[in-house]
This record gives sequence, structure tokens and C-alpha cells, in this order.
Amino acid sequence: MAYDRTAMLKLLRPAMTRILTPLGRALVGRGIGPNAVTAIGTLGTVISALLLFPLGHLAWGALLITVFVLFDLLDGVVARLGGKGGTTWGAFLDSTLDRVADAAIFAGLILYFVARGDTLMAGVTLACLVAGSLVSYAKARAEGLGLTADVGLAERPERLVVALVATFFSGVGVPYVLPLGMWLLAAASTITVVQRVVHVYRQTREA
Repeated sequence: MAYDRTAMLKLLRPAMTRILTPLGRALVGRGIGPNAVTAIGTLGTVISALLLFPLGHLAWGALLITVFVLFDLLDGVVARLGGKGGTTWGAFLDSTLDRVADAAIFAGLILYFVARGDTLMAGVTLACLVAGSLVSYAKARAEGLGLTADVGLAERPERLVVALVATFFSGVGVPYVLPLGMWLLAAASTITVVQRVVHVYRQTREA
């Protein structure tokens, strides 16, 4: 089953680009490049997740991380306004730091559950972290072999939306929403891994 992993971002990107353009222009004017923006966004995400989530500040953590996640769009704006466009190094750095940010978000939630003695949900959240990493790895490995793996139920944007929305509403007192979100993500990410493995297998059989 083919799946457009950027469908959601395609709807949001034009509006967000217009909003972020003045900030991007200001950063370019101060000599700040897209790679620095990427690094700042990742650092902010890591600090917010590992500091606020374990302490139980779920709503504030989710809001701050959402702001830093927007740096994924801002670095592209800065690259365009700086006249250099994207580079191979920038693309590699962005993808690598995305994995760091994702790991920090789920690690922070694991620590949150551990601190409250909820070992079951800590395990489910760990499954989200592992399966999410496998989703990304499967695609990268397939592309390294000259194949494709752009299929699946839960790509990174969807996983982030579910995780952050569930975390925020849990932080403002909505019951059961965070456990439900983690169970949903664990299942969806696992299904996505299977979908990608099957997709790559079929390509190798056709070769």
C-alpha cells in the first residue's frame, strides 16, 4: 500500500513557511545558517523532553517541543533565504538529529512512567521508541540498496503529532489519553515496520 508520508506537511508547509519567513530573514541577516537552526531545534527538544517530562510537566514540555519541532521547517526557510539551498551535509545532519530528537522525546516519557512506577507503560513507550527507530532505519537501508520504502501507516510527522498531542492533553488533565496514544503508536509503528519489510522484499523478488 503506497502512502504519502508528507501529506499532512504538504497542507501545513505553505502557511508555516509564510509565518516563519520573517524569522528566517532575521536569522540570515545575523549570519545564522540552516545547520545551526537544526542543531538549536534538536538541543531545545532534547532539553525540554529530558528535563520537563520526567518531572511531570507534560503540557509545557509538549508545547516547547512543538515550537522546536517547527525548526524542521525553519532550517529550510533559512537555507532558501540564504541563497545556498540544501546541501548533502545539511540533509544528513537534519536526518541524524531528527533521530536524536525522537529518542529524547520517548526517553523523557519513559522516565516519566518509571518515576510513577508504571512499568507497563514504560515498556510500551520503549516499544514506540524502538519501532520508530526501525521505521527510519528500514527506509534508510532500503535507499542505500537502491530500493524504496516510502510506505507505511506511521511516518515521523504522524508519530510526533500523536505523541505530542497525547502528552499535552494528559498534562492538562485528560485521563487515559497518554497511555492510549502510546499503545496506538506502538501498534502503528510496528505495522509500519512490517509494511516496509514486505515492500522491500517484493522489490527484491521482482528484480
